[in-house]
Amino acid sequence: MRRIYLLGECMVELSQTSGGLLKQSYAGDAYNTAVYLKRMFSEVQVNFFTTVGEDQLSDNMVTSFESEQIGTDLVFRAKDKAPGLYMIDTDDDGERSFTYWRECSAARQAMQFVTAEVVGQLCMGDVFFFSGISLAVIEPNDREIFWLLMRKLKDTGVKIAFDPNYRARMWKDKTEAKIQFERAFRMADLVLPGIEDFTQLYGFDDLSSIKKFCGAHGIDELIIKNGAKSVYCMSEQQVQEIEISPVSGVVDTTSAGDSFNGGYMGARLQGLSIADSVAVGATVAGFVILHPGAIVPNQTFTKFNEQIIQPALLNMAETCQ
Repeated sequence: MRRIYLLGECMVELSQTSGGLLKQSYAGDAYNTAVYLKRMFSEVQVNFFTTVGEDQLSDNMVTSFESEQIGTDLVFRAKDKAPGLYMIDTDDDGERSFTYWRECSAARQAMQFVTAEVVGQLCMGDVFFFSGISLAVIEPNDREIFWLLMRKLKDTGVKIAFDPNYRARMWKDKTEAKIQFERAFRMADLVLPGIEDFTQLYGFDDLSSIKKFCGAHGIDELIIKNGAKSVYCMSEQQVQEIEISPVSGVVDTTSAGDSFNGGYMGARLQGLSIADSVAVGATVAGFVILHPGAIVPNQTFTKFNEQIIQPALLNMAETCQ
């Protein structure tokens, strides 16, 4: 069985229903990725690495993890802490804006629970995924623990996957973010950015500049999400642009990139090609943005998975044989 660990922060999500009421759920970029990956690839062992509190919200959050069949062995409890919280507002085009309350989030203390036993368990995985948000959430004084952990995993042969997911408000300044991101670029085997990550942080807005920058960091597999237009794929000196079929009726773009990451990494873990894996990621992302909130209700997603994703995966697997 293939195994992936994802480091991140899961938060309490508040979103407005069509009736104007607030709906509570749980979400966060790495967690969203974990959920969609597991829903589509049940044979992959998916594990979430985070810290929560000892309160009722945290208890309910862990129960939610377990209901999604996500491993919780590395979900730790921090005293006197609680999960972060955010609220989503969406405009008429489905674009979202967020209001956060996360300064005292329990997830900031995750590195304080890293022991030799934890390192040993993580070294048993095939892939370790983290994002720029995962990095930003970690207490600055604990980040060196994180990088020592990454070096150990890398030396053991675990594949490192990174999505920059740059959020300016989470960093002291661009210099701090660049220092951390460039360490991640050098460490990662797979990088899954959006073009906007490079535009906002480095001022790059064209493929050639991004390719030159990433080439200097020795990234094996670079998958650049160009919004709803296409995906640029660079691997082993090969470059291809895969066009994405447009989706109409967008309701909420929250979790578009996260669900893409889940589909892409799950497909790659199952041995599918880069092009097929992009197709899976784009298909699930196109479905997710037709629904409000970060996580599509399981019953709704199960029907889509059974009717669209699983037949496509079977066809791809047969074509590869």
